[in-house]
Amino acid sequence: MQTFDPRTLSTPVYEALQELRTRHSNNNSRLKEQKSQAVELYTYLATWGMMRLKAEEQALSQDGKKDVVKKYFECLQILYQDKSFSNNLDSLKDMKADDYLGLTGLGVSLAQEFSFWANAIYSDIKGE
Repeated sequence: MQTFDPRTLSTPVYEALQELRTRHSNNNSRLKEQKSQAVELYTYLATWGMMRLKAEEQALSQDGKKDVVKKYFECLQILYQDKSFSNNLDSLKDMKADDYLGLTGLGVSLAQEFSFWANAIYSDIKGE
């Protein structure tokens, strides 16, 4: 019997945000963008959906926000573990409805983790 380990969601998110924080530690405006985007992922995903979030990754002009969306999809790909999901818009568009809904459910849970860990990792970053 397989057991669920809640760290399965937490660990890749923690590592992704920690890596972004460390890489851009001297750029306060980028850190603010990263924190803001990580906190907003859940609301965006719940409102607009996975395909629009993926399209937004390409359209974002703020590097800090783009960093977080890229990391979000990298984490999602790690967790989803379906080789047919290639982390691009066409892959999402071509999925069967059941697979897309399952991926979206996982994505919503992942977005909640991003929001939590953003507040922990960027606790000293104030404002937007």
